[in-house]
Amino acid sequence: MGVTILFFVLIMGLIVISHEFGHFLIAKANGIHVVEFAVGFGPKLCGFTKNGTEYTLRLLPLGGACRFEGTDLTPEEMKELRQNDPEGGDGLSEGAFNKASVWARIGTVLAGPFFNFLLGLIFALVVVSNTYTVLPLVQSVSEGGGCEAAGIMAGDVIKKVDGHRIYLYNDILIRSVMNRGESVEFVYERNGETFKTMVTPAYSEAEGRYLFGLSGGEYVKADGIVDSVKYGLYEMHYAISSTYSALGGLFTGKTGKDDVAGPLGVAEVVGDTYENTKEYGATTVLMNMMYLVMLLSVNLGIINLLPLPALDGGRLVFLLIELVRGKPVPPEKEGMVHVAGMILLLILAALVFFNDITKLFR
Repeated sequence: MGVTILFFVLIMGLIVISHEFGHFLIAKANGIHVVEFAVGFGPKLCGFTKNGTEYTLRLLPLGGACRFEGTDLTPEEMKELRQNDPEGGDGLSEGAFNKASVWARIGTVLAGPFFNFLLGLIFALVVVSNTYTVLPLVQSVSEGGGCEAAGIMAGDVIKKVDGHRIYLYNDILIRSVMNRGESVEFVYERNGETFKTMVTPAYSEAEGRYLFGLSGGEYVKADGIVDSVKYGLYEMHYAISSTYSALGGLFTGKTGKDDVAGPLGVAEVVGDTYENTKEYGATTVLMNMMYLVMLLSVNLGIINLLPLPALDGGRLVFLLIELVRGKPVPPEKEGMVHVAGMILLLILAALVFFNDITKLFR
């Protein structure tokens, strides 16, 4: 349990620091005053102040914040600043977030998710350079399964499933997990020729889901920098496409509440990963933990880009509106939207947390 908690805190801390450092770096480059760089939520454990920025470590390692001057003022505080401004302005200093150009603010907002993708790519490159990449080569097909009936054979290389480009064997698995019994088109290569066929998955009582009826994967080792970059990008493609598939599944019904995990669910995955790999040595454990960082970092980057209030994507929407109309949305109105969004996100987080707890007792 102690090792699981340690890995969970380290993984979440690394992802959060990467995200907030992206905001911090671009803000500083554009003269925006960063009031606080916080890792974690809740009560402050410790911290220090340097060059006008307070660096804090907070109790709950489930997120963080990069607070900019002028972004967390109440309507009453903003009104008071305007009233006390002798020049009749908004009362904010030149380092305030809203004083920066709209492009500087867009860059600052986008930098957080971008650094999550960058962290994911770095870790993907490290993992594929030290382990194996599993390519989508069919090793065998199940007797009576969908792939056998469709004419797919051992030795075939899967290129597309249901219109989605396949680079890794995991790309096939995620399409299988998301399938609810629909026939899908497979594009595969055999002896240099490309073929198309329709595969109807069969339901497996043992697995509790529909299966395409194939197994395999070709384990290859990166041979040099070019291979490492190529396979690293393959892993990034998988992380991005699987995240979008899961999010899309929430709206289409292909993803249920048991497929959604909060902090407890992530901690359970971390613990299972450690238990399943510790017998193979510290290097194997480390590579698997780095792979989890890659997946979770990309996941956080994508979720933060969703156009929802209180997220980076929601703030980006207001900045794009400002670009179109030539002037910003009144801060009071934008603030109300973000507060409402934060309340909804907290409610959603509570529901996910409750769902994680119920899954632990099944």
